[in-house]
Amino acid sequence: MLTLIQNVECYAPSPQGSVDILIANNAIAHIAPDISLTSSLVNVIDGSNLIALPGLVDSLVHISGGGGEGGFHTRTPQMSLTEATLHGVTTVIGALGTDATTRTLPDLVAKAKGLNIEGISAYCYTGSYHLPARTITGSVTDDIVLIDAMIGVGEVAIADHRAAEPTVQALAEVAAQARTGGMISGKAGIVYIHTGDGKRQLSLLHDVINNTDIPASQFYPTHINRNQGLLEAGIAWTRSGGVIDMTTSTNEQFIEEGEIPAADAIAYCLTNGVTARHLSMSSDGNASLPVFDDNGMLVGLEVGKVGSLFDAFKALVLEHNVSLENAIQVVSTTPARMLKLHQKGKLKPNSDADIVLCNKTTLDIVHVIAKGKHVVAQGKAIVKGTFE
Repeated sequence: MLTLIQNVECYAPSPQGSVDILIANNAIAHIAPDISLTSSLVNVIDGSNLIALPGLVDSLVHISGGGGEGGFHTRTPQMSLTEATLHGVTTVIGALGTDATTRTLPDLVAKAKGLNIEGISAYCYTGSYHLPARTITGSVTDDIVLIDAMIGVGEVAIADHRAAEPTVQALAEVAAQARTGGMISGKAGIVYIHTGDGKRQLSLLHDVINNTDIPASQFYPTHINRNQGLLEAGIAWTRSGGVIDMTTSTNEQFIEEGEIPAADAIAYCLTNGVTARHLSMSSDGNASLPVFDDNGMLVGLEVGKVGSLFDAFKALVLEHNVSLENAIQVVSTTPARMLKLHQKGKLKPNSDADIVLCNKTTLDIVHVIAKGKHVVAQGKAIVKGTFE
């Protein structure tokens, strides 16, 4: 199957002007002005008044569901295919969180495989909040080397009362295991870090890189927009060469308690000299977002939304006047680079055909192509998950 997108303003993420984009099977075959094809087998998409950008790469989604904050009945649901595709997300990385007892790694891998069959690119992390890390094979290194879907370990929790209070030695050991697995397999071998609001902030990560040979690039801390103090600590982490990630799913209570909306946090970092190369956003989709009363009692439970990632992307551009190139890097190019997904996060020949076509003015999504297949047309899903 050939698909030809005509007369579209292309951001690769750098601006390429008005071009045609030819897709063959699941890859971009050619990008140039005025590509001419006469075959009746070509699916032509009119890109007039649209912009093309790489599909979004969401580095943290609880694709198989997560544990709730109020007992077994509050476990959050699995992610469905269209929760991603309707919002321009064409690559997801699944994780376990607090609950690695009723939510398991085999189920996580199976869900990732299912999403790949249904139409998007899905990977996952071994491990969970706690150390020693839960694994399938008995080894973090072996999981990453031998299980295709697994590209790192996470989300390992620090500065959080639900964490295992990892020591420098314990975190360095799991980082070394993940790094070795990544080197052998050609994967990222990343350690994805859940950062809580505890007083130690990112100090444990600094202790590891200052006292071992493990570089800052081995760690990928998220939830850095929890509060202003943690955001400042995150900026300091970027000065050490690290990348920081902001979480786009939130609720009113979190904001009232000091959480900074992800787009606001990214804009603040850019204003303070951090480059888009060191910044990203993820949705924390399908995570539980608890609501408590004044006495600390659970009174409600919301669920993180994958769609919040594209909403934050729009806010970056339309509300904070961040350039499209920088905004695309934050939601696609930077996470793809950190996760060593070399065919993602860019629009160029031989890269994966993961493309979002948006209205030039509103940035509303019109079309989405994932792995070369047209999955959203005129804002509606034309490919759905098996049980949708």
